[in-house]
Amino acid sequence: MNKRFLFLLTSVALFLFSACSKQSKPLSEPSLIPMPAQVELASGAFNLKGSTVAIGGETDSTATEMNRLADLLIRGIKDVSGIEPRKGKAGKADILLELISEPGISTEGYRLVADKQGIKLQASSTQGLFYGMQTLLQLTDAEGRVHYAGIMDEPRFEYRGLHLDVSRHFMSIAYIKEMLDLMASYKYNRFHWHLTDGGGWRMESEKYPLLTQKAQARMVSDWDEWWSKGDRKFVETGTPGSYGGYYTQDEIREVVRFAADRYITVIPEIELPGHSNEVFAAYPELNCLGRWDHDCSDFCIGNPKTFEFLENILDETMALFPSKYIHIGGDEAGKWHWKSCPKCQALMRAEGLKDVDELQSYAVKRIEKYLNGKGREIIGWDEILEGGLAPNATVMSWRGEEGGKTAARMGHHVIMTPGNPLYFDFYQGNPATEPKAIGGYNPLKRVYAYDPEPVDLTAEEHQYILGAQGNLWTEYVVDEKHAAYMTWPRALALAEVLWTPKDKKDFDNFLSRANVHTAKMLEKGINAFPLKNIDLSMEVDTLKKEIRIYADTEKRPSTLRYTLDGTAPTAQSPLYDSAIIVKDSAKLMVQLFDGDKPLFDPVPFFADYHKALGKPVRYNCKFDRGYPAGGAMALTDGYRGSWTYLDKRWQGFTETMDVTVDLVSVQPINSVCAKFMQAKGAWVYMPETVEAWISADGKNFTSLGQIPTTVDIDDVNLRFEVFKFNTTAEARYVRMKAVQSKIKNYFLFADEIIVY
Repeated sequence: MNKRFLFLLTSVALFLFSACSKQSKPLSEPSLIPMPAQVELASGAFNLKGSTVAIGGETDSTATEMNRLADLLIRGIKDVSGIEPRKGKAGKADILLELISEPGISTEGYRLVADKQGIKLQASSTQGLFYGMQTLLQLTDAEGRVHYAGIMDEPRFEYRGLHLDVSRHFMSIAYIKEMLDLMASYKYNRFHWHLTDGGGWRMESEKYPLLTQKAQARMVSDWDEWWSKGDRKFVETGTPGSYGGYYTQDEIREVVRFAADRYITVIPEIELPGHSNEVFAAYPELNCLGRWDHDCSDFCIGNPKTFEFLENILDETMALFPSKYIHIGGDEAGKWHWKSCPKCQALMRAEGLKDVDELQSYAVKRIEKYLNGKGREIIGWDEILEGGLAPNATVMSWRGEEGGKTAARMGHHVIMTPGNPLYFDFYQGNPATEPKAIGGYNPLKRVYAYDPEPVDLTAEEHQYILGAQGNLWTEYVVDEKHAAYMTWPRALALAEVLWTPKDKKDFDNFLSRANVHTAKMLEKGINAFPLKNIDLSMEVDTLKKEIRIYADTEKRPSTLRYTLDGTAPTAQSPLYDSAIIVKDSAKLMVQLFDGDKPLFDPVPFFADYHKALGKPVRYNCKFDRGYPAGGAMALTDGYRGSWTYLDKRWQGFTETMDVTVDLVSVQPINSVCAKFMQAKGAWVYMPETVEAWISADGKNFTSLGQIPTTVDIDDVNLRFEVFKFNTTAEARYVRMKAVQSKIKNYFLFADEIIVY
């Protein structure tokens, strides 16, 4: 933001404070999301009762759009306050929407002043006016009062996107519009529509009608039952009891227009060369087998008909979507059929391609050349780097940031969308109390903390980072209510990441504002996640021989009550206002309250100041360096694991865990126990058995027994199991061995070996 921009802001602020000093009626501070680049608030408000709206600075080419924006603002004010301003004339109106030509205001930027004389919103484009209108509506309360303010604003990133997968589970046009309306309110400008994938083809094609006749409907809605355990077969459209859906070309045009009216560009994704099982249900000749097979998801690159099909489909796509970008997928191609396909092998020899990675690169480059010739550009997932990146491609980095960093260093544009933290299909709370998700853990705080500009890129390389995008994949998102629940309010956090200057971000402040917006969504019937998480942390003090437990919550304002005996808190339970001290052991239960009414489920937390705490551990195995937790002291540091292995409290192993704890002196032992986790979706499994021994001298050990797991290896739910051994002996050394499951390439996680 240049010096002139800042000077104007200062002038506005001084004017506001001098002009509004006589105002005495208190107002709630407006909850602005995303927080503007520069904002000054003053006491007082302009009352919209009897107000008028006018436009100024319009030209022949912008007058129609500016009048539409004025009408849109009038409707927005009515929705917020019930007050409906009238159209007026510039110079006399209370609210002026004005186009100006000023170097200090970027294309998406705006200037907004609200004082006792009225409201002036200025921008250099109608897009900037639209974004300023969203801020103005957030300044307006339910009584029609606009908080006095001076704002200078522009976005940090040019690409601010959300993604929705409608292949695994179809979403209606009504839901798409609801999502676009919300996106517009928070200044998003890109909607990535994932229209094709193995779950079903969702775009009507006039050239290839079988795609929606034979490849959009299935008889099983449950993803695991159909995809993981089933035969993945589709049925004819219209089959009684079938599940699916698709968008007609007219419906797609309607969505594109609806989005454009809100300054959102719709980017379609047509998956290639992999993730295309559904295509072969309709046109099996396009894969390497020449027939449909549930395990064959890649186009046959050596078949000329493949490119004829893809070019025709892309022609239809471009006719529907005016977007500069067409997303062509490019991820997770199996490639194994290409290795034995005569047509693919012949093409590789003819083109001098040394491996199947280069064959994929050939396909992507060929499609890019075709789209470039039509004036379009491609976006692809970061796998398109493999085998050589297409010359003009933009990379969408999802497998972490490495692909994006590689592309930026090559001078290619990048959109950051790493699974951690920008996959909104990951859990946002405790899986025990949340709808089933694909795994992971991306709470609001983690999304808000993300910065799309990696610190190990140079300032010059940062210019290639266009922005970022939140992705909602829908394997386990079964309907529209669930989709909204997974998207909001995490998308509020990302909106602020992408718009607000980095040095203006403040999570605690954001959390207060996010609670206001989430409450409004819930009042409107939007099924947003209700910000109910309680975060519990602990501090082990070996000098005082105590554990201090701290509680925080996403809910603002909030009241927390707790118990230490494992019972559910009541209105008479202690109020949390400072650290909870544990000297021995406790099963803490913490719960949110609204007055005397408990909210949601209580959150358990275990704390044990036990005999092994702080004692040395000898590892007869290696812990995994990717999940070290507290390192060599992790199993006796007193820090208990939560429900997620990502909390850095669970120590991971990829072999049988075999450790010995030295209690330093011989002492009475009553019990030895440890807790393990199973999260099948993340390749985390229970040990087959756990055995414990004790010894006084470290040489001669006595077994306390062997306990098998009671958790089924196929159980897909998050499970915890405590393996406890009772005894009445004296010992100095405690050995524990957790035998690895027979499943290969999996993790075993333990949090603490507890000795009493």
